[in-house]
Amino acid sequence: MLPASPRLAAARRGVELADIFRAHGESYRRAHPLPVSHLKIMQAVERCRTAALGGHLEQCDSCGYERPAYNSCRNRHCPKCQSLAKVKWLDKQKSELLPVGYFHLVFTLPHELNGLILTNKKILLSHLFKAVGETLVDFGRTRLGGQIGLITVLHTWDQTLLDHFHLHCLVPAGALSFDQKRWRPARQNFLFPVKALSLVFRGKFLDLLKKAFARNKLLFVGQTASLADCVAFNLLIDALQKKPWIVYAKNPFGSPVHMLDYLGRYIHRVALSNDRIVSADNGAVTFSYRDRKHHDRKKTMTLDAHEFIRRFLLHLIPKGFVRVRHSGVLANRSKSLLSKCRQLLDLNPAVPKLAQKSVRELMLELTGIDITRCPVCQKGTLLLFAALSVPAAWDSS
Repeated sequence: MLPASPRLAAARRGVELADIFRAHGESYRRAHPLPVSHLKIMQAVERCRTAALGGHLEQCDSCGYERPAYNSCRNRHCPKCQSLAKVKWLDKQKSELLPVGYFHLVFTLPHELNGLILTNKKILLSHLFKAVGETLVDFGRTRLGGQIGLITVLHTWDQTLLDHFHLHCLVPAGALSFDQKRWRPARQNFLFPVKALSLVFRGKFLDLLKKAFARNKLLFVGQTASLADCVAFNLLIDALQKKPWIVYAKNPFGSPVHMLDYLGRYIHRVALSNDRIVSADNGAVTFSYRDRKHHDRKKTMTLDAHEFIRRFLLHLIPKGFVRVRHSGVLANRSKSLLSKCRQLLDLNPAVPKLAQKSVRELMLELTGIDITRCPVCQKGTLLLFAALSVPAAWDSS
């Protein structure tokens, strides 16, 4: 037998982003012309784990219960398609941990730049990574006398889905000496002075921004059209030069594992997870958020469905853009440096090889649920019974 109707299934699992896109996406697209990349992402989220993508029929080998299992869209902006990627990433990072404290730093761009970034995401967010990376590497060289490592994670949103561009950085508490013969530890509760970091970060980013303008690499449209004029652009630069830029630093985590558990919340994550959506009724969407200005108190916000979609689309990342990056001794191309650090810290220089885990094993680790266990008899195993083809109406897509 087949499960209950899709409407009843949706009611049991709660409202999802896909439900909102299916209900209001068409009217939003008619009212707001979108680039092809945005249309494809919305379409992928709407079709994820539905008959539109095909799949297979599972059957219990004990009681005969049957259910369809539809394919995932695997789009990185889909809230349902990132959990397994996160688990795989965390397993890899845990295998490369160094037995030292880790510092957490956050570099934030002024909101005066938001409009310009939204129309020039690829170049200006790349400049954000470059400015932050060079700043931290410079401080590692001058203050620790060696090469540091860092993991940087891009965030583009705040709790209410508005644009808020910042990088989360995790930095091991120390540096590999330039002769690669010593590990130079940082102080226990201090890495670098945040005011000095802020000044250097500001200078590096603004220098990159001015060079992009001089080379005609920036697009000025809508609210930013006036900045195409040299005088207006230089006035913006002057104002940003006088404004304090925010760099925030926390003390080292209790252990590297705690650090990764924290960072895992930010890896492979879209602007809004499905479990934050409270309801979607009468053309409005209600979602939960943490009020950072009031001690992280949990609150709810209700937005018109079109405004909700607009805010979500602010955070779509350009195709091919990498939002999690490893630098210095943690860079993927510098495994020899990581091995040297491990050796100096009395670890086996070779990074442990990861065991290949099945989807069943990953889901069991993530949720504690065996996805192959029959939900009816709780005894049998769900096995592949038959393939489900894509309906003819969706074939062309």
